[in-house]
Amino acid sequence: MGRELNIFAECIVSVTKEDILAKLKTVKGPDLESNIVDLGLVSDIFIADGKAYFSLTVPAARARELEPLREAAERAAKTVPGIEGAMVALTAAREPGTSAPPPQSATPPAPPTPPATARAQPQGRAKMEVPGVKTIIAVASGKGGVGKSTTAVNLALGLQASGLSVGVLDADIYGPSMPRLLGISGRPEQLEGRMLKPMENYGLKVMSMGFMVEEDTPMIWRGPMVMSALNQMLREVAWGDLDVLVVDMPPGTGDAQLTMAQNVPLAGAVIVSTPQDLALIDARKGLNMFNKVNVPVLGIVENMSFFLCPDCGGRHDIFGHGGARDEAARIGVPFLGEVPLAMPIRETSDAGKPVVATAADGPHAKIYRDIALAVRARLDELEGTRAMPDIVFE
Repeated sequence: MGRELNIFAECIVSVTKEDILAKLKTVKGPDLESNIVDLGLVSDIFIADGKAYFSLTVPAARARELEPLREAAERAAKTVPGIEGAMVALTAAREPGTSAPPPQSATPPAPPTPPATARAQPQGRAKMEVPGVKTIIAVASGKGGVGKSTTAVNLALGLQASGLSVGVLDADIYGPSMPRLLGISGRPEQLEGRMLKPMENYGLKVMSMGFMVEEDTPMIWRGPMVMSALNQMLREVAWGDLDVLVVDMPPGTGDAQLTMAQNVPLAGAVIVSTPQDLALIDARKGLNMFNKVNVPVLGIVENMSFFLCPDCGGRHDIFGHGGARDEAARIGVPFLGEVPLAMPIRETSDAGKPVVATAADGPHAKIYRDIALAVRARLDELEGTRAMPDIVFE
């Protein structure tokens, strides 16, 4: 048995870029004649921990229609013996002669003022507060798969490390991930009345729909049920005294985001994006949504910013680099930091042992703690200038 394991290990180690490129040559390009390798669409390939990482560069105008091409490349890479998984991203290339979007002023323009009959009346502050919670911030992204939840967990732990009492609300009703990320199982305890006692680990108080249902149970709910569940998890949970409640938002700009903006005094939002153009397009939607409901954007985090090879220690920009930083500068919001695509972050997240809690002295934990300090500084800067969300129906 030991010999078989050694042979398997040698098989994994022996996988080369050429092996993967050979498989990728079976994937037809957008012209349906040449393959994606000969067309020059495939970036440099990096292999680590039995996984392959690379991107496909496609015309920006055709990016969305070419999503099946990305999926085909991912499937092909996974068929290489010794490759257990693949992470493939589409990177949009601008057409020659086109220019970047024109820069905006540092202060985003105010939304147009609609007729009085179309404007929702602001509610009183007392009706909107969550008892015991001083400050609520949202961690959001325009699309899934950018590492938003991992960022939210480690940001919360970073804020805690700075001396604050912190809780986490998993607002992703359809795909809750906090139970796994924080290594928590079981059901919340019922207190007096309808109140629930939040679950807890690493000093964080946590509430998630994932504690109510089994991990593989689909949530087939319409908007009103989602909004009702969010309100219950906010106001029917005994949070106690918290300095900050970090809300892990679902991806996109739908019911959950609007519910939070309409019913909760959000102090601000952190936007998580990866460097490539396609992710930034979706991140802009999240930014614009928060601007329209007068929720300050605390800043942008660039996740999977670069890849550090565990073997040679070299740095590689698999998905591009600096896109989120440039976007932050373009629209005039703080750039909070860049998080590398690193195996320790993935491994600790999958194991329910977030890196800030379990490897506090390591370089990756320091990155998240620095981001948390930047968020805290931004909150202090905005203290006293917060306006109630003014929901505009267009």
